[in-house]
Amino acid sequence: MNYRRLGSTGMKVSPLCLGTMTYGTPTWRDWVLDEQTSRPFIKKALDAGLNFFDTADMYSLGESERVVGKALLDYTNRASVTLATKVCMPMSDDPNDRGLSRKHIMDAIDGSLTRLGTDYVDLYQIHRWDYDTPIEETMEALHDVVKSGKARYIGASSMFAWQFAKAQQVAERNGWTKFVTMQPMYNLIYREEEREMFPLCRDQGVGVIPWSPLARGVLAGKTVQGEAGESTRARTDENTRKWALGGDIDAPVIEALREVARARGVAMAQIALAWVASNPVVSAPIVGASKEKHLDDAIAALDIQLTDEEKKTLEAPYVPHRVAGHV
Repeated sequence: MNYRRLGSTGMKVSPLCLGTMTYGTPTWRDWVLDEQTSRPFIKKALDAGLNFFDTADMYSLGESERVVGKALLDYTNRASVTLATKVCMPMSDDPNDRGLSRKHIMDAIDGSLTRLGTDYVDLYQIHRWDYDTPIEETMEALHDVVKSGKARYIGASSMFAWQFAKAQQVAERNGWTKFVTMQPMYNLIYREEEREMFPLCRDQGVGVIPWSPLARGVLAGKTVQGEAGESTRARTDENTRKWALGGDIDAPVIEALREVARARGVAMAQIALAWVASNPVVSAPIVGASKEKHLDDAIAALDIQLTDEEKKTLEAPYVPHRVAGHV
């Protein structure tokens, strides 16, 4: 495993991050695996050399953090892994149990640490932009979380580039901790982050850790969504349809992906993931796994070096999409 710096920090992470929204309790989402079923995937990732794990407080309303934290403590020592979680999404009907106010951030970090069974997280991320809270309040609270020792670094997730730039400028002006990572949706059929966010991150030395590099399974060949879908998630995931992933305008890209994969004799998922990882601004794509093959394909993708001609074939059919994934 060739570890790399996370953005411009000195912290080294595996070139893949295991996303853990799939682990927790199926009472939250039908397609989520329970603790007993989840643990083998976490163990397999560790055995393969992955040291980067991403969760969020809202995944299974905290149960994902508990499952992931317990497994990591059982299988390895805390200092050897990079553990990331997120804050912002509603955790209950309480109006203060959500968002990026100082009140919620201070309560949320303590809740996450308790569930994870650790004194600190390596990367504490805002899950989305909070339009109801001044960004000054959010950035000062996050700075205080870092200075209290409860987080080593902070990061952000899907938002507009102007919002990210504003947050960074507020932090710099006040001498507060700045974001070191951005976690956007990015894949072969959703490349809108290449317009403004990626150039901003490249210029500022911010590490990019994309989520949904396989477009929620669409780029692994699961192009049928809704009732006829091949998996529980394909049948029930409203976001795939809301964000129009895998629609008619994406068919030429998916066919190009199928052709490149066929010529290589590998799975479509491997090529799609290798393409995301080949972008120099990307530190580590975040991959989910609910079947052993998902993790096998992700690890195998690390050995694939796409040629310039293959990249051109994959990229040429892309057409602009409306912005998605920010809310």
